[in-house]
Amino acid sequence: MSAEQVSGLCEQLVKAVTVIMDPASTQRYRLEALKFCEEFKEKCPICVPCGLKLAEKTQTAIVRHFGLQILEHVVKYRWNNMPRLEKVYLKNNVMGLISSGTQSILEEESHIKDVLSRIVVEMIKREWPQHWPDMLKELDTLSKQGETQTELVMFILLRLAEDVVTFQTLPTQRRRDIQQTLTQNMEKIFSFLLTALQQNVNKYRLMVGAPQEQEVLTSPQKTNLAQEPKAQANCRVGIAALNTLAGYIDWVALSHITADNCKLLEMLCLLLNEPELQVGAAECLLIAVSRKGKLEDRKPLMVLFGDVAMHCILSAAQTADGEGLVEKHYVFLKRLCQVLCALGSQLCALLGSDCNVETPANFGKYLESFLAFTTHPSQFLRSSTQITWGALFRHEVLSRDPLLLAVVPKYLRASMTNLVKVGFPSKADSPSCEYSRFDFDSDEDFNAFFNSFRAQQGEVMRMACRLDPLTGFQMAGEWLKYQLTAPVDTGPTNSKTGEGLCSIFSPSFVQWDAMTFFSESVISQMFRTMDKDEIPVNDGIDLLQLVLNFETKDPLILSCVLTNVSALFPFVTYRPEYLPQVLSKLFASVTFEVVEESKAPRTRAVKNVRRHACSSIIKMCRDYPQLVLPNFEMLYNHVKQLLSNELLLTQMEKCALMEALVLISNQFKDYERQKAFLEELMAPVAGLWLSPEMQRVLSDPEAFISYVGADNKIADPVMEDPSGLNRSRISFCVYTILGVVKRARWPAATEEAKAGGFFLGYLPSGTPMYRNPCTEQVLKLFDNLLALIRTHNNLYTPEMVARLGDTFAKALDMLEVEKNAILGLPQPLLELYDSPVYKTVLERMQGFFCTLYDNCFHILGNAGPSMQQDFYTVEGLATQLLSSAFNNLNNIPDYRLRPMLRVFVKPLVLSCPAEYYETLVCPMLGPLFTYLHMRLSQKWQVINQRSMLCEDDAADDNPESQEMLEEQLVRLLTREVMDLATVCCVSKKGVEQNTTAAVDGDDDEAMATEVTPPANAELTELGKCLMKQEDVCTAVLITAYTSLSWKDTLSCQRTTTQLCWPLLKQVLPGNLLPDAVSWFFTSVLKGLQVHGQHDGCMAALVHLAFQIYEALRPRYGELKAVMEQIPDIQLDSLEQFDSKLLNPTLQKVADKRRKDHFKRLISGCIGKPIGEQFRKEVHIRNLPSLFKKVKPSLQTDVLENEDGEGFNVLFEP
Repeated sequence: MSAEQVSGLCEQLVKAVTVIMDPASTQRYRLEALKFCEEFKEKCPICVPCGLKLAEKTQTAIVRHFGLQILEHVVKYRWNNMPRLEKVYLKNNVMGLISSGTQSILEEESHIKDVLSRIVVEMIKREWPQHWPDMLKELDTLSKQGETQTELVMFILLRLAEDVVTFQTLPTQRRRDIQQTLTQNMEKIFSFLLTALQQNVNKYRLMVGAPQEQEVLTSPQKTNLAQEPKAQANCRVGIAALNTLAGYIDWVALSHITADNCKLLEMLCLLLNEPELQVGAAECLLIAVSRKGKLEDRKPLMVLFGDVAMHCILSAAQTADGEGLVEKHYVFLKRLCQVLCALGSQLCALLGSDCNVETPANFGKYLESFLAFTTHPSQFLRSSTQITWGALFRHEVLSRDPLLLAVVPKYLRASMTNLVKVGFPSKADSPSCEYSRFDFDSDEDFNAFFNSFRAQQGEVMRMACRLDPLTGFQMAGEWLKYQLTAPVDTGPTNSKTGEGLCSIFSPSFVQWDAMTFFSESVISQMFRTMDKDEIPVNDGIDLLQLVLNFETKDPLILSCVLTNVSALFPFVTYRPEYLPQVLSKLFASVTFEVVEESKAPRTRAVKNVRRHACSSIIKMCRDYPQLVLPNFEMLYNHVKQLLSNELLLTQMEKCALMEALVLISNQFKDYERQKAFLEELMAPVAGLWLSPEMQRVLSDPEAFISYVGADNKIADPVMEDPSGLNRSRISFCVYTILGVVKRARWPAATEEAKAGGFFLGYLPSGTPMYRNPCTEQVLKLFDNLLALIRTHNNLYTPEMVARLGDTFAKALDMLEVEKNAILGLPQPLLELYDSPVYKTVLERMQGFFCTLYDNCFHILGNAGPSMQQDFYTVEGLATQLLSSAFNNLNNIPDYRLRPMLRVFVKPLVLSCPAEYYETLVCPMLGPLFTYLHMRLSQKWQVINQRSMLCEDDAADDNPESQEMLEEQLVRLLTREVMDLATVCCVSKKGVEQNTTAAVDGDDDEAMATEVTPPANAELTELGKCLMKQEDVCTAVLITAYTSLSWKDTLSCQRTTTQLCWPLLKQVLPGNLLPDAVSWFFTSVLKGLQVHGQHDGCMAALVHLAFQIYEALRPRYGELKAVMEQIPDIQLDSLEQFDSKLLNPTLQKVADKRRKDHFKRLISGCIGKPIGEQFRKEVHIRNLPSLFKKVKPSLQTDVLENEDGEGFNVLFEP
């Protein structure tokens, strides 16, 4: 190949690269230049000489980088076909470039260093150790030439460790060979890294005039200018050595880290005080201290509790913090904080184990420094310490240590400051704000962080109070007294609720809020921890009296006061005479208004106070019913008085108070007395609900729309609402029925139930039967409830939607709040409390329809558990439900169908005894599942067509676009349906059934990569009953298997692991049609095509496909035909797999190996992430396997003897 040719081509390439990188080039020119370069890399036979010529030092950095990229491309994609001599030529030249082909360490561009080290690593991955035994020696020799070469060698070693161990980007056998050889040479590698680090740091310190001895850097004198570059070069090598160590410390044997009396750890500690190297040193230290492994091996890490290490860590922290907020120092402080956290975790793991580790002498010093991080202005640093505090307070040995016990009050003091919500990045009212600007993008971001940080603190404070309950209580008391007497400071932001009132950012509210959280956490823990006779009852009652006597017109502060009343309420169990005072305080707050008789809509803060008071009353009646029972009459009269004024309370508030009464009535433990009370309580509701007018309204959609005022056109949509009272009457009835159904119960103890007349006998299955005192009242109202549900469903028919008035055209739409929740959009902070709950009459109407719909289904969902056999045996119940709840489903939107399935169908199914499966559940679920399958299939078809068309003007850029909302709703509905099918059909033994959280789970839910479905997932009795009915069986099976290729990863993974196999297993004994079997198998493969890029889904689907193939292939040859259609399948490998599967006499191969073989067979249909779909394949060939011999003693160097092992050595030294 002539030099002219090479020069000519290089000139063209330089021009092309210049065009590509020149911002002034036109797009056409740039594309042509790019095409020329890419074609050159792919096809030109003289890439190597051209690449080397372009990489010469004389060229510009951009051209050199391109030259080196050409060489990297050659190694990655052409290596396997290159003649041996060309490989040797390339390798020698690359090593030559490291030796003398780069600029000095301070001048060379980092991207050049990076690509040069990548080329060497790519060659190592293909040839070491078998064909290049002297690689490490060569690198060692290079490093002796100077700092420039040493730094490049560090880059090579780091890149190699990342590719082989961290990212594992090469075939298994090569990876094993290289990792094994690295491990055998680790002592040499570590010694090389440590020596380089030490020598360069010493030279650097010498240059900058710092002391050499092992003392902490005080004030380095300035270096003279001539030595500055030399010092910088040594510093660069030091940084590279630390970075490389960080890539190895994570996985090498712990003995290398702790070798030589923990010399490495000692060096790292000393470097913490070296400003240029401290971040790298802290990073290495953190990785070392976070190591898991055998406890015995981790024991030497305790050296870090020694005097030298502790002194270094503390002085470094003080220096970094003393220099104010500089990003570099702040990053370093975060690392140091993590190091201390990891140290604490190691101590907790080692202490109290069999390792004979004692509490370190410096434990007190450690706690002090850790506390310093907990009191640092940065909210992020404060939060970082919480988990470790929790571990220390929980630890069986340390929690008894006097040093730790002495820190508990200090920790609680710190928490009092840390619970105060300050530090919003947009504000400047606290030293924390400055730090928050580094850590958070927005106030919403900070708010979300702070809420979870506060919850975490609550946990840890409760643990601390277990160790010292009284101190916490005394602090809470002091703080509470202080807040009760402190003047109110509303701060600059005035609340819109009223003049002189707090907003959520007001200094007073922020303090009240923190104090309330603190007292709630410590007081509840004190009652759990201390013996009854030790509780400081007098102090508690004094505090309670102060709180009860405190008056405020500020809704936010009043809300805090109510929480304190609830927190102190357990003291009333010792002094019941205070109960009436507590009740009157709560009742006064139920009717709280900022301005009496105001016509303006209530703000959320006011509504929250009233709701808070109601729920406090309910909570008190639920948790202390025996205590409240003697005051029942007083309570009842109070409630009657409030209910007599129709406008005083909202419907929800009225019902909350009625629920409280029902809870107390459960303590009568006398069926007739409670039944009479419930009859009296519900008389107004029954009168209203059963009146002829209401019956007409509830059963006719047109009359209903007119009655609630949704057909009006309203001139003033804020103030005017003529039909508000009608709506509130319907709401009141529905709320009351729900409250009674939810709360009325028989006594828990069977003896008491028998004595009180609640017990009816036993079901054939042996389950006891009880009667609920509310049954008669509720069933009386039941027909009209079903009529209302049917009417409500019919509102969604096109002709009814057309009848809605202009103002209310969108009355049946979702509320904005619901939309935002589904799209995951954060709420603006201030608006939450200051704005009216419903701003316009349209919003009020939307809220009415939404709540009404949900509550009706809550009643049906609670009816089964509440009234049991009396409900399940209602005549024709299945038919009645089908004609009401499941009426007009075609027009019901997804956001209404979801809650119906969750709050009605699922609880009904779960609570229904087996005796009623045939009469109630199966007739209902059969048509429902058939319908849901049809509906979801259509919805997903639309979504898939949309993504295939994917027009340019699709509204995807706008996160609130309708399409996104619809798509997300279809996903959520799919999860709901699959969850319902799973709950109905599969019993998960030993797995906690957390249903609600499961459905709303996040898309980003961390997915396990090795998924083996629980072997004990069996069908429930209901599942078997459903699967006997052909239409239900078909609908459920088809839905489950079709859903595998719908674009919802979460649903796919759950369905695959929990539902698919148990369902299919149930129908295996029957005669399945060959087409059906092929369809099931193909569905799983289609799922792999869509979801194969997600490890969790891929593992689950491969397992399912494997189960189906193994179980059904012997009976159905058709499955093999499906397999043969998989792209790129190796037919001989398939034959081999089949013959082993079909020949029962052959010994079975281990399950994992069979599964791996199967996964390789179907790999052609496993979907890849888009980033990998068009990537050019890199093929790295396996080398002859390393000769297996008896493990050599540690001294012999395996590599030195390798020449004689019969290998074809490629690269001679």
